[in-house]
Amino acid sequence: MITFQDVWDYWLSEGNLLLIEKQCPVGVCHAFFSKNQVWIEGIRINSNFRRQGLASELVKHVESLAKEKQILFSFMLIDNENSLSLSMAKNLNYHIFQTWNFYSLLPQFNNNHKIQFGNVINYAKTHYVQSWRWLVLDEETLLLLSKQNKIIFSDVSGDISIAILTDSEHFDKTLIVTLFSGSQNNTLNLVSYIQNYGAEKNYKKIQILTKEKLPLLNTLEHKITFNLMQKFLH
Repeated sequence: MITFQDVWDYWLSEGNLLLIEKQCPVGVCHAFFSKNQVWIEGIRINSNFRRQGLASELVKHVESLAKEKQILFSFMLIDNENSLSLSMAKNLNYHIFQTWNFYSLLPQFNNNHKIQFGNVINYAKTHYVQSWRWLVLDEETLLLLSKQNKIIFSDVSGDISIAILTDSEHFDKTLIVTLFSGSQNNTLNLVSYIQNYGAEKNYKKIQILTKEKLPLLNTLEHKITFNLMQKFLH
């Protein structure tokens, strides 16, 4: 999972890093505008200035910038055990759009897999994860990912399982996987391939994001569960 310290320089270079000051900086967040949505991340408030509505002010300011750009949706990711942040988001008229799980997978050589490449994603799949941002899966994006052989699937037994593989833009040798899990056999097939792919390409970390619960494996660890919060801005 990305931490605040890890991405500070990237946020500065990308722009849209917002500060609240009271003689000195006391609050910060970053906004990422992409197509028809804004992604709000990294909300931090100095512990001496909490419970003053500063986080809400930051979010509202980002929303105002998004509206100026005619953007329709705002998203943010909140730990499902972070009751204070969830309450703030709901008070700002955000709702839980989806719930996602984060797993860490160890790279490991193996040959126990059979997968295919190709765009088999239907329009029920709305987002994929790129550097811990949930971005829109539109036709243009799907075509690009498919051309790059970033979409893999397994349909050997039961419901199809699909994965999108992307490199982290913030960290070297970190593979980020968006996994749409079908049957357990197909999912294990994909996990096995991803594990071997990670070892072959010398990835240090493999991070899997999925809405489903994955089978228990010695090399697969569940880290945390998040709520993807959404708000319609117009």
